[in-house]
Amino acid sequence: MSDPSKLGRLGGKSIALYMFTTFVAVIVAMTSALIFKPGEGFNPPTETSEFVATESPGFVQVIIDMVPSNPISAMAEGQMIPIIVFAILFGISLTYAGEAGKRMAASFNDLNEVIMKIVTIVMNFAPYGVFCLLAKLSATVDSGAIFAIFNYFINVLFILILHAVIVYPLLLKITTGLNPANLLFKMREVAMFAFSSASSSATLPLTMATARQKLGVSRSVASFTLPLGATINMDGTAIMQGIATVFIAQVYNVDLSTVDLLMVVMTATLASVGTAGVPGVGLILLALVLQQVNLPVEGIALIIGIDRLLDMTRTVVNVTGDSTIATIVAKTEGELDEDMYNDRTLAHKKSVIE
Repeated sequence: MSDPSKLGRLGGKSIALYMFTTFVAVIVAMTSALIFKPGEGFNPPTETSEFVATESPGFVQVIIDMVPSNPISAMAEGQMIPIIVFAILFGISLTYAGEAGKRMAASFNDLNEVIMKIVTIVMNFAPYGVFCLLAKLSATVDSGAIFAIFNYFINVLFILILHAVIVYPLLLKITTGLNPANLLFKMREVAMFAFSSASSSATLPLTMATARQKLGVSRSVASFTLPLGATINMDGTAIMQGIATVFIAQVYNVDLSTVDLLMVVMTATLASVGTAGVPGVGLILLALVLQQVNLPVEGIALIIGIDRLLDMTRTVVNVTGDSTIATIVAKTEGELDEDMYNDRTLAHKKSVIE
């Protein structure tokens, strides 16, 4: 963008709205899990049932520990929040470092591509691992455990749907006065593609085309807010991480303190920002959230078998949120074609895929 002030406005609005919706998603998800208690009555496999949680640090210590004294040690130990704080400071420094910063940023982009290939290779082998985990799980847990996993599934699915059809439309209506039904109606094609691909990154071209050709979002706003959203707006992942953490804590009979719950909210919100837009990566970052509150990472084995369908639904939530925020930002910037937004006949015309 040629106008730095416009870039600042768009960036500030977009990031603030994305972080707000993610924060709300985690709060609602954890509240639901604490009320309905999907993990109660679940007897974990014998070899992991003896888990004893270590005492969590106090709130003041948590704040102090957010700034790592040794970033390499924090990375080696998977301390998510210190890593993110260091990454933010490092990223800011890159922008002020001139040509050296650009060269370093290019190296990190290349490294990111390599790491994503590693993740893709791992996820290609994941179905075989899931089969083995499910086979062992089926042989070692009783019917009550299966019922508890089903409750977890329903809990996550309900909050995902609630977030997509209540929170986003309500936010759109309050901030712009637009009819949210038009957005949901025109997002059907994008939602179907997102559900089948389970990747917000793969859905991004279709999301951008729909925002511009059916929702009336200007090119400049769509080109900025939607790629940004595909990177940092992972409300569906945050919902899963919030409920899964409480579920695993209930399975292992661990009482999460108020500080622990705050840490889950903070870590899940920040971890969702660091989630790549490819299938299954949310489970990888869930391990870091669990470590942050001293819960056993082995608990992921209890939910990994049913995560694929939830992952597909999470992607629908994510792309819906991206388009909602793009519409809000475009409206507040005076760059929304309201006639196009309100014209539902566009949804019946030529598909943007074609």
